Amino acid sequence: MTLNDDIAALSAARLFEDLSTEQLRLLAFGAERLRFAAGRTLFRQDERADCGFIVDVGAIALIRHTDRGEQRVMTAGPGMVLGQLALITETNWMTSARTETDSEVLRISRSLFRRMLAEYPQTAMAIHAQLAGDLKRLLKDIERVERGFRDAPGL
Repeated sequence: MTLNDDIAALSAARLFEDLSTEQLRLLAFGAERLRFAAGRTLFRQDERADCGFIVDVGAIALIRHTDRGEQRVMTAGPGMVLGQLALITETNWMTSARTETDSEVLRISRSLFRRMLAEYPQTAMAIHAQLAGDLKRLLKDIERVERGFRDAPGL
């Protein structure tokens, strides 16, 4: 894949849709393209998160582990960002992520993302607001899944 392919993958992510070509180029240049076969784990719930992943190809299941087993929260596909909060702050993964199909992702380190925000502070507020909204939606999804799992008959 080329730098232009990585720029295209980044620009497909809603989080980065308002970034300029120059900002996307900075992220793409520092991003790492990773390929995973179906069934591989990208990260595990509760482990330290120090990066974000942009799904370019494939499908990745986000899974929540509870006392009663594992439950799928959602499936992430092309253009989705995994670990948005980890791009800006110290945190742990809220779910595990496992590829459902052969997949390709771009890995963006927190330090790279912060460098881009430092070089382009005018975008920091817009991205912060977007991350906050996305995190709230994810937390609601996780709560809904856990509530359904708890209330399931026979458990």
